[in-house]
This record gives sequence, structure tokens and C-alpha cells, in this order.
Amino acid sequence: MTDEEIHARRAKNNKMLGLVLVGFVVIVFGITIVKMTKGHNMEAFDHVRRPALEVTQ
Repeated sequence: MTDEEIHARRAKNNKMLGLVLVGFVVIVFGITIVKMTKGHNMEAFDHVRRPALEVTQ
């Protein structure tokens, strides 16, 4: 293999990896937007008592 072939293959691999990463970011962003617009509870477990998350009897 020549250096040009190696560089061309690396460039192709880098572009594919970039597309995969952009796709992942788009998916995470889309899920976040959908959850926020539908009004889901966005609170998380952070070792603080939250009455809104407790089940009432």
C-alpha cells in the first residue's frame, strides 16, 4: 500500500465515524426534545428527598 491509499482509507474511516457520532447526537437531542415537549418528569435520582417522586398511599 502506498501512503496515498492509506490516507484515503483513513479519511473515509474518519468521515464514517463522524457521521456515526453526528447521528448519535441527533438521536439524543431528539429524545430530549420529545421528552421535554410531552411534559415528562425530568427529575433524576440525586440523593435528595423529593415529595413529587414519592408514591402516596
